[in-house]
Amino acid sequence: MNKPDGAAQDQSGGRLDGWLIIDKPLGRSSAQIVGRIKYLIKQVGSGLKVGHGGTLDPLATGVLPIAIGEATKTVAYVIDGSKAYRFTVKWGEARDTDDAEGEISETSENRPTGPEIEAVLGNFVGEISQMPPKYSAIKISGQRAYALARANKEVTLAPRQVEITRLTLLGHDLDTATFDVTCGKGTYIRSLARDLAVSLGTVGHVSDLRRTRVGPFEENAAISLDKVESLVHSARLAAHVLSVEAPLADIPALELNELDAKRLRFGQAIAVTGADVQTIRARSGERLVALARIETGKLRPLRVFNL
Repeated sequence: MNKPDGAAQDQSGGRLDGWLIIDKPLGRSSAQIVGRIKYLIKQVGSGLKVGHGGTLDPLATGVLPIAIGEATKTVAYVIDGSKAYRFTVKWGEARDTDDAEGEISETSENRPTGPEIEAVLGNFVGEISQMPPKYSAIKISGQRAYALARANKEVTLAPRQVEITRLTLLGHDLDTATFDVTCGKGTYIRSLARDLAVSLGTVGHVSDLRRTRVGPFEENAAISLDKVESLVHSARLAAHVLSVEAPLADIPALELNELDAKRLRFGQAIAVTGADVQTIRARSGERLVALARIETGKLRPLRVFNL
């Protein structure tokens, strides 16, 4: 049975539904991780859908939530959640990708001091305008910006409004500074590093990037791909798969009897009392039945779960 905050149980026939939190290694793309997990899941007899809760660049490490089976229906709630990163900026070198992978495009001899860095951090907290990197997955007339940039074609992007709720200096030396940031959906850490450098009268790029949290999923819950492989081979993977409901804890829950749960699963509206609610977790016993809304005295399913 699925519990809101606990591990998902191995379903009949070896089926697994839930969230597996991977500590993504350096140099692997998010798509490669998904492909590997999909292959490993098949080893325990489950040909389930697999997706992820937010892309990480190949040069980044850290928390990559992997949705398995019915959990893929909750991916949007993870992607839309806040995220936390730890990143290092190397001062004095701008790169065309805004990270260590790119070619040096500009240099500067200026190096900011600790007090100078601290003085500008407040300018980057709150809702800010940010220009995405030209090497990004944003589509321009149907093509990814990074594909156009690699083909030496013009990349014209518009600034975006993003939200940063916390930005802290963790440490610094002459050439680098390390930060901790909590931010909303769509924030580019590479852009933040670039803009920080410019505001300090120099240039810079991200030399190290690690994601430490995605929504409710923390760094200390993440496991390596090697560990996943060993767990699959020892038939102990289920103990590390978190509930489908793990990212939904902030959504209010409504308990249903078996008859109403069955009707909701078939897409039928159910009469209920109380005020309108935009999103609610409809549950029966220990199982998630649907994400639903209450509207004019009716509980109407938005997304039904086969658990």
